[in-house]
Amino acid sequence: MSIAKVVGWLAIGLVVLITAGPFLVPVPALEGTVPPQELADSDSRFVRANGLTVHHKVVGEGELGFLLLHGFGASVFSWRALMEPLGAWGTAVAFDRPPFGLTERPLAWDGPSPYTSQAQVDLAVAMLDASGLERAVLVGHSAGGTVALQVAQRYPQRVEALVLVSPGVGPAGGLPPILRFVLATPQARRLAPLLIRRVRDDFDETLQQAWHDPNKLTAQIVAGYERPFLADDWDRALWELTLAAGPTDVRKRLDEIEIPVLLITGDDDRIIAPALTAALAEELLRSELVVIPDCGHVAHEEHPEVVLQAMEAFLLQHGLVGRTAHE
Repeated sequence: MSIAKVVGWLAIGLVVLITAGPFLVPVPALEGTVPPQELADSDSRFVRANGLTVHHKVVGEGELGFLLLHGFGASVFSWRALMEPLGAWGTAVAFDRPPFGLTERPLAWDGPSPYTSQAQVDLAVAMLDASGLERAVLVGHSAGGTVALQVAQRYPQRVEALVLVSPGVGPAGGLPPILRFVLATPQARRLAPLLIRRVRDDFDETLQQAWHDPNKLTAQIVAGYERPFLADDWDRALWELTLAAGPTDVRKRLDEIEIPVLLITGDDDRIIAPALTAALAEELLRSELVVIPDCGHVAHEEHPEVVLQAMEAFLLQHGLVGRTAHE
């Protein structure tokens, strides 16, 4: 057999291995998962919005609204310390952004992916509508801060002010088109659960990194964060979010945001460096920056009382709340 034929057969074998190999790798089904609604709390609510069944919680009532947008890997649980105090000022609404928490995680759909940044923005506005809120103060943490900024840019008439806690606003980017194509192939989708489940394996370490003082991470807090991992299809839905990641124009359009913005960061944030939040404050037209000492990435959980004090001063300054709420 000639060298050319050997090389040819090797090439064919390599193609077969690449195309068929992933389908030979065993991918165990998730065990112990249930439909999201079976994990709901007594105060949980579900509503149909933009074609999804959205898990959310509501505290308080009144014309002033607060829409809370959690970060990557979190859920409404992360707002547990802020909901009641914000409900004293008006209507506080927190919902689970797909594919997190107990919100529906579709794996097939007609039209654009429900996991794109535009879909996240549109869902936030749909939740304002579902809650009867014409306008609201948007409170966003980490990746939720990016969503809050995008809502303010695209639907400015719906936003009173922004409160951004360690917002994850980086340069425009997203996955390169060629990589998105590769990751969307049947072979990649086949192996996706094995890759994504590493998020669960590393989750405890990520939580530790998010706190300045990991000793504050009680078993109850860890359990609250881990509960959504019991929901059906969390792994495949998280892969769909990865595929949907595309370039954004958030940073280029910061000068369009004319409403007041409060930025809060911890001085020991090891996930979104405080310097990045400070730089973002410099780029916004009407911003205030609060740096909390001895605090990590989750200021609203590690030092909720300081966050609430900063929010109250900010809202009072801009005439959005009265002085009787927490006196």
